Amino acid sequence: MKVLALGVFFFAVMLPCVFAQSADMQPLVRIKLNASKPETIFLKELKNRVETYQRQMNTTVSSVDDRKQILEALIDEKLVVQAAIKEGMNITGSQVDQIYQQTISQMVGKNVTEAEFAELVKANYKMTVEELFRSQAGMGVAEYKVYLKNQVLARNYVLSKKQAEIAKKSEPTDSEIRSYYELKESELVQPETLKIFIAIVQKGKDSAAAKNQIVSLCNDYKAKKITADKMKTESQKKDSAYKVGDMFIGKTEMAAQQLGMTLQNLLGLFKEKEGYVSDIIENNNEWYFFVITKKYDKKSLSLSDSVQPESTTTVYDYIKNLIGSQKQQAAFMQAIQDVTRELNTPENVDRMKKDKELEKLLSW
Repeated sequence: MKVLALGVFFFAVMLPCVFAQSADMQPLVRIKLNASKPETIFLKELKNRVETYQRQMNTTVSSVDDRKQILEALIDEKLVVQAAIKEGMNITGSQVDQIYQQTISQMVGKNVTEAEFAELVKANYKMTVEELFRSQAGMGVAEYKVYLKNQVLARNYVLSKKQAEIAKKSEPTDSEIRSYYELKESELVQPETLKIFIAIVQKGKDSAAAKNQIVSLCNDYKAKKITADKMKTESQKKDSAYKVGDMFIGKTEMAAQQLGMTLQNLLGLFKEKEGYVSDIIENNNEWYFFVITKKYDKKSLSLSDSVQPESTTTVYDYIKNLIGSQKQQAAFMQAIQDVTRELNTPENVDRMKKDKELEKLLSW
């Protein structure tokens, strides 16, 4: 009796799971624009997309109407991708890998390979890249690459149909630029800024030897045995032991972190004169020193001023680019709506679940 009771209980527990899986495989919509490769959107795919949206937006999508909107976005996405493929557009595997690498590099803030990204994820999150993507995007790496591919295909298709229209709507007028400047004039200020020349030696496998190199370089600079320009030339050589460059820094915590000092020490640095040479500084991977080569006072910016010291971009150009980018984004979103409206027809979309039946399935 005990064995029989256990068996019945086990079956009773498992039965709802079977029905749940079956419900998830309910077909909602069939996209048939590309007759040779039609696609069906199942409830499971919509649930995954809702989950992804919730993770990315840090919100909860619980209403049927909101879930319908996500379903419509999924339909539009598949329509545009099918239209692109039907017209012979394609993104190769190597191109997808390149797009993926650009994406993870943006996440890190510098160029990284997939292997380097995996090491950073393991060090910072104590998990694999696959686990990170599933926790944050709700999909694995392979799925994410397909998502990226479809996004690029969709974008390319929309641009192929509406590029001239988007370009026309994206051009800012002189009046718009000047009006923006008038509204933001009090905020358009160049802060007190330092230009520094920095020389770096990587520690590599011998930190002591690297320190000796940077100390020698700093002493030669102080003794005027080598100039900054000479160091720049030498650093370009393939076998150079050091790297150099110029930086502009303001009174910010980020600038202090970049220079390996406290914010209080950074503020003190602004009191130093041009020509000041720092002590040798160490961080995890490098030894370095820097020189204050120019000091720029705080000032309000006019339309003809450069946005930052020694830049060729004026405030007028900056505002033009900013407004242009905003208008381009708006024009592109409108173009997507126009294209999908043209594609979203009964001939291309078979809505297999409608009205009350659809609402019931979306009330999970």
